[in-house]
Amino acid sequence: MKNMESTAIGRAPEAEGFTSRKLIRPSLRDGNRTDGPERRERTPAPAANGATSKKTPPPEQTHAENFYYQKQMQAKTPMVVVTNDGEELYGVIEWYDRFCIKLNRESGANLLVYKSCIKYMFKEGERNDQ
Repeated sequence: MKNMESTAIGRAPEAEGFTSRKLIRPSLRDGNRTDGPERRERTPAPAANGATSKKTPPPEQTHAENFYYQKQMQAKTPMVVVTNDGEELYGVIEWYDRFCIKLNRESGANLLVYKSCIKYMFKEGERNDQ
């Protein structure tokens, strides 16, 4: 085994052999790949300084209020509307818009109540007397 040449071991490759080589990388975005599962796009990693990536803000309007009004209007549910000054108004919601609701009352005139004046409202049958 002493006759084996070991001159290539430990030698750095010559620079001139690498100058004409071209690096070839497969295109990962190509739709013609059939050798494996599809790759997903990577999400950006959080910054190294501890800052988190920006999340999208929640929607400005969830339409939950509109859904509640629609449900009470269709069922003609008797409602109690408590105003900011503590007055209780009884009636059925006939319609609503962005700024007010219309209460139909049997005991008096129908009322147009601004939403900004409403403290809270509830179904007439859900009153908790203490």
